[in-house]
Amino acid sequence: MRADPLATKSVPAVEIIDVHKYFGPLEVLKGVSLAAHDGDVIAIIGASGSGKSTLLRCINMLEVPTSGIVKIRGEEIATKPDGHGGQTIADRRQVQRMRTRLGMVFQNFNLWQHRTLRENVIEVPVHVLGVPKAEAIETANALLERVGLYDKRDVYPAFLSGGQQQRAAIARALAIKPDVMLFDEPTSALDPELVGEVLTVIGDLVREGRTMILVTHEMKFAREVASRIVFLHNGIVEEDGDPETVFTAPKSERLVRFLSSVR
Repeated sequence: MRADPLATKSVPAVEIIDVHKYFGPLEVLKGVSLAAHDGDVIAIIGASGSGKSTLLRCINMLEVPTSGIVKIRGEEIATKPDGHGGQTIADRRQVQRMRTRLGMVFQNFNLWQHRTLRENVIEVPVHVLGVPKAEAIETANALLERVGLYDKRDVYPAFLSGGQQQRAAIARALAIKPDVMLFDEPTSALDPELVGEVLTVIGDLVREGRTMILVTHEMKFAREVASRIVFLHNGIVEEDGDPETVFTAPKSERLVRFLSSVR
């Protein structure tokens, strides 16, 4: 992982402050604040529609918060009024630079279907970051080996299982050497028998000490790997604590009901 030599535990890798997000009249996020420091694994849980995916998309500016602040390594991402009561990106070059610190893994893989797995992995390093192609290929080979897909390096995504595609998507996210990995329900599109192979790869990354923000409905996995659990309900952080406390002694009646519904 790329590390900032001046970064300390007092400077979060990612920080969001009082983030609100509207889609038309619907307020999806209602003042969410969250900080992830180096080595944190934050699992965000909650019912469908609670704002979990929107929160992740606001961190890397795939969705621009209506109001609030997003900081990466202490640097605030600049926004400006969009003329309709919200905000828009003020400096696209800054956002592009900030996104190189964030590796995003989506629900539905988002691989380029017209490119082989290795071509998927080298695309951003070569064409966005300017990494020499030979170096990017060497890194891609190592990453595909690491996720168990080196033998599929020249295969197109359509010929792979969902689990294989998601593991390739993880390799692609790692190829930019991000400070923080963002996972948006990485197993939700998979058949049950394929979930384990993806969780194994994510678990290996946790054991390496990588910083992660993970939106998941896999409660057992979240309890095992997370350093913090954030329960999002109706766009608000309803509960935030260590896994043992959150899962065995929840304070919120809504969290009690949610955990009962998913066990």
